Amino acid sequence: MNFRAVKAIYAFEMARTRRTLFQSIVSPVISTSLYFVIFGSAIGSRIDEIDGVSYGSFIVPGLVMLSLLTESVSNASFGIFFPRFSGTIYELLSAPVTWVETLLGYAGAAASKSLILAAIILTTANLFVDVQIAHPFWMLTFLVLTAVSFSLFGFILGIWADGFEKLQIVPMLIITPLTFLGGSFYSISMLPPFWQTVTLFNPVVYLISGFRWSFYENADVSVALSFGMTCVFLVVCILIVRWMFTSGYRLRS
Repeated sequence: MNFRAVKAIYAFEMARTRRTLFQSIVSPVISTSLYFVIFGSAIGSRIDEIDGVSYGSFIVPGLVMLSLLTESVSNASFGIFFPRFSGTIYELLSAPVTWVETLLGYAGAAASKSLILAAIILTTANLFVDVQIAHPFWMLTFLVLTAVSFSLFGFILGIWADGFEKLQIVPMLIITPLTFLGGSFYSISMLPPFWQTVTLFNPVVYLISGFRWSFYENADVSVALSFGMTCVFLVVCILIVRWMFTSGYRLRS
């Protein structure tokens, strides 16, 4: 394992975050704070408790997941897309660096940025509502697995996209709607039976459900199923990245 290469890629990506601090950290935190003000205070005061939890506190895990998913995908996709766009990817491909080391550097940096953002949002949430974490270990487990999985997904997106439009269309038209429809602001048990069944085909439901359980011990689906689905998504993303590098898909042309 070439740890020096991993460290170099990781440090470069983290330095890019410092150069774009407002876009990477400040902007998502402000957006999430507005969600707390609008949904937690204005609307939440008119909504009864959900499963014994105040509405403002109930939406905290969903808002953290919303930011985590979008930022993980965005950071990882832009991180690998720009070297492809500028042509510097060939320097990386010709260097004695394996796909595993490349992935650890890029996806590791993207996941680190998302985890830092999630920690800031959780801290900010305590200024608005009372946040209780019943299972800290499982909260961190779901947080890390989700950040890594969607950083890998963003890495795949950055290799697949051949323009800025494709780079932005998946997070905008797929990831964000799935997160909103995955129980970020409500429990799927509040839906009619038909729509509950339809919602179970949304993979984000399992991520949010497991993460919310670690806070309030309330889950829309089995915690074991949530954990298993997250691990399956992680493994699938790793296999796809491996195929992309071994086949040279959109990397050598």
